[in-house]
Amino acid sequence: RRRRALTWLALFLVASCGAAAASTDILYRVPEEQPPNTLIGSLAADRGLPDTGHLYKLEVGAPYLRVDGKTGDIYTTEVPIDRETLRDCRNPLAGDKCFLEFEVSITDMVKGLGSGPRLIEGRIEVLDINDNTPQFSSPILTLSIPENTQVGALFAIPMATDRDAGANGVAEYTLTAGPDADQLFSLQVAVDSDEKVPQLVVMGNLDREKKDSYDLNIRVVDGGRPARASSALLRVSVTDQNDNQPKFERSHYEAELTENSPQGYSVLQVRANDADTGINGEIDYSFHQASDTVQRLLRIDRFTGIIYVKGQVDREEENFLKFFVAARDRGPNSKTSKVLVTITVKDQNDNSPSIEIRGIGLVTHRNGVANISEDMPVGTPVALVQVSDRDEGENAVVTCVVAGDVPFQLRPASESSNDRKRKYFLQTTTLLDYERVKDYRIEIVAVDSGNPALSSTNFLKVQVTDVNDNIPIFSPPLLKVDFAEGNYPGDKVLDVLATDADSGSNAELTYSISEPAALELFEVDANSGEVRVRAVLNREQREHYRFHVAAADKGVPGKTGTATVEITVLDVNDNDPKFMLDDYSFSVNENMAPLNPVGVVTVTDGDKGENARVTLLVEPDNGKFVIQNGTGTILSSISFDREKESTYTFRLKAVDAGDPPRTSYVAVTINVLDENDNAPYVTKPSNSTFTHLLPDTPPDTRVAVVEAEDIDSGLNAELVYTLAGGNPFGLFRIAPGSGEITLAQKLAGSHRGLHRLVVRVSDRGKPPRHTTALVHVFVNETKYNTSLIEALVGHSLYTPLDRDIAGDPDYALNHQSNILYGSLAGV
Repeated sequence: RRRRALTWLALFLVASCGAAAASTDILYRVPEEQPPNTLIGSLAADRGLPDTGHLYKLEVGAPYLRVDGKTGDIYTTEVPIDRETLRDCRNPLAGDKCFLEFEVSITDMVKGLGSGPRLIEGRIEVLDINDNTPQFSSPILTLSIPENTQVGALFAIPMATDRDAGANGVAEYTLTAGPDADQLFSLQVAVDSDEKVPQLVVMGNLDREKKDSYDLNIRVVDGGRPARASSALLRVSVTDQNDNQPKFERSHYEAELTENSPQGYSVLQVRANDADTGINGEIDYSFHQASDTVQRLLRIDRFTGIIYVKGQVDREEENFLKFFVAARDRGPNSKTSKVLVTITVKDQNDNSPSIEIRGIGLVTHRNGVANISEDMPVGTPVALVQVSDRDEGENAVVTCVVAGDVPFQLRPASESSNDRKRKYFLQTTTLLDYERVKDYRIEIVAVDSGNPALSSTNFLKVQVTDVNDNIPIFSPPLLKVDFAEGNYPGDKVLDVLATDADSGSNAELTYSISEPAALELFEVDANSGEVRVRAVLNREQREHYRFHVAAADKGVPGKTGTATVEITVLDVNDNDPKFMLDDYSFSVNENMAPLNPVGVVTVTDGDKGENARVTLLVEPDNGKFVIQNGTGTILSSISFDREKESTYTFRLKAVDAGDPPRTSYVAVTINVLDENDNAPYVTKPSNSTFTHLLPDTPPDTRVAVVEAEDIDSGLNAELVYTLAGGNPFGLFRIAPGSGEITLAQKLAGSHRGLHRLVVRVSDRGKPPRHTTALVHVFVNETKYNTSLIEALVGHSLYTPLDRDIAGDPDYALNHQSNILYGSLAGV
């Protein structure tokens, strides 16, 4: 849609403008309902002006338009331009165009304000688009047709209306009938006063006694692209015959009506005649499809056709009324005809001139006051004065002057010939002197040319402002001060003072701190220059502060001077010595020689100088530990034996040299680490005991458990069990971690007798320490001869450990008599 809109844009330059006057009659064309930010035209390009160094300002045209201040490009805004709702386009006649006026001032920023702005006036022709659907007055239209109506007779169908204009208005009608009415009716479209009038054509004989009504569908389509359409139900009622329509004496009635005419004033009379007789020839008059405005302002006598004034007629609101009057006979099957009536509202001098005073270019107004500096050149515009009169003709011709003896005059701002709206620059005629006259009250009088003439007055106050040409000065410009930490918020730090050679408000000074970060800690009294601290200063966090204090006068434009403030924060003994850790834990090896370092502590003090010099002490001082001041190294005075004492605890005291001194403490724990200086020892079984095992004992049966301990700790106390000897047949196995001995395989007959298992118990220290245990297992069906078994066990205690007893023939030979004895005993 934007592309279609841009293709319609066109520029017509009708006339050029003078150096300081307004351009006349710039014309753009744009379709209605364009999206926001659609480019309408470029004043800079179209007027041949540079696109830099100029300030463009929209004076008239809001809210539909906006102007780019640098390029003069005119754009649409968020408020769409709707042709059908614009005030001057509500009731256009056929072929009338719709315009939106605008004004733009142009200020040459290079030459300055004194050169005077230009004022450009223009119009935008708003082109109609097809944004409205044609509509019938009702979804159900009723039409009465007498029976026995002659074939070919025409009956007017209520017309549809379309708010669009021209080709987008109503284009055609179509009629759709059911099987029962298809051969009875057709549609014909006539043209009356540039309007398309749908007419129903009777194509067959109608007999009310057979069928008294028919439902048809009528459809209206406009001429837009794409077209819009709507439909209505046309209900045809067949009535008894009334075959003559009323006829107006004229085809068009015209009249003039002076605005403000009283209620009841007779405007004109319409007359119609009906060739019928009786009630079929009696006529009632009424407005036909008249707008709300017509019905509000006028009424028509039903019987006489006289149109009277009903409401307040104001030409400035409605200057032209167009409507139809219908004449309907009173027959049972009434017939109707209509006629066009147009009434032109004539002007009466009932509006005083309007004087609008507003800022122009860079000069803005506030509450009816304009400010101008005394150093502005002669001819500087201070306001744009627009004088208008809502009347027309001589009643709208206005003369405008500046009353009284003031150094200001009106100069035309536009060369337009539009007498109803004239614009002037209110400009200076001499140099202004603030010391002589500080302000002027300017009275502007406007008088129209009506009879009697009407006038109006408006006022503008012009304030002459002083020139501010001196900068506030601090003496000295650098202020240094020492300030102790630990202060109270609000304590005074210093006073700053500046002077200004100007006078009045230009010499009234306001003090402020320039840096936003400094405002968190410091503040300055805006009037006295007294600097105070807003928070407690801590030297340990920051020792030096540097910021700027500004003194600004109250001139326009203001001038500012600055001074530098340097604050040194002095130390106070407000910090305890602080150990790096909340508590210390060190580990040392046992058997370490005395006077070796045990650990190092670190202590700091946030203060400075003597307040930060710290002495360390051991508490309680039992002679076991000493500490070196300066390094924080803890030394032992003893050698450590973990098995006697594994942990030592004491605390360190830190005292600074401040006055009074500050103290802190920290707990110290010394853990003695184990050294593998103890061998494991076996707690059970005893080397002299034995375990009896039956020959049919199944594998995996638990035989015995070797238990041992180690007074060391950690890996030095973790024990590993192994079979070091006495297991030549692999009959037994031992769990390394628990010392449990189990049978590894099935016993044979050759395995009977005493077995001595040599168990080695080792710790995991480095180097490891170990001990040896003897586990005796006697394999036999019985153990009745205990003394023999004990003798064998006792003999094994003196047998070298590298000799296997189990299956040793020499060992069995040496004890044959005992074994035989044992056998006799049933062993």
